[in-house]
Amino acid sequence: MRRRQAAFIFAVLCLTVACSPRDFLTRRLATDLIAGSETFKTTQLFWLRTGVISNKDYNSPEYLVLRRHGWITATGAACSADLGPAPCWDIVISPLGVDALRDWVAATAATSQYISVPVAQRELLGLSGIRKNGNFADVDFQWRWAPVNEVGAALYANGTEYNSTVGFARYDDGWRVIEGGPLRSSQGLNDALKNSEPAQ
Repeated sequence: MRRRQAAFIFAVLCLTVACSPRDFLTRRLATDLIAGSETFKTTQLFWLRTGVISNKDYNSPEYLVLRRHGWITATGAACSADLGPAPCWDIVISPLGVDALRDWVAATAATSQYISVPVAQRELLGLSGIRKNGNFADVDFQWRWAPVNEVGAALYANGTEYNSTVGFARYDDGWRVIEGGPLRSSQGLNDALKNSEPAQ
């Protein structure tokens, strides 16, 4: 009976001081604010370069995956002064690659050697804790890249999970995730995602 009375009194107090759900930083609110932020929702792009590239780029993990799938082929090529040392490779998109990359090749191939391919979006896996200090808080969370197409599935097949910490600040209209640079000692979401560490 006393719990009901306390809950009723609390509800009345909230109504009289115009409390909103954003006035209390709960795990659910923190999850919604992180997952709904523009920074978190930004799509990961892979920039495929065709034409002559360095041996270092040719042997990068991304190009190895594309070669393994048969989406690109290459022949030896002379290195330009800015690409050396030899060997260099002339990258061409294979017929299989044209089929897999069709939407993006058509949009950019005629004007550029660089093809921008959206490959993944962040997926929020959960929160591990909230540390509050007055009108500021730090929220620890886990996330991973989720492929958005066949190319993304090939490049992000291992599903590495990352640990991040982001700052929150309480404003007159409630709690907000800090998007940009640090506010006081809290880290913004952009920096939190850049500084993520693979989960153990």
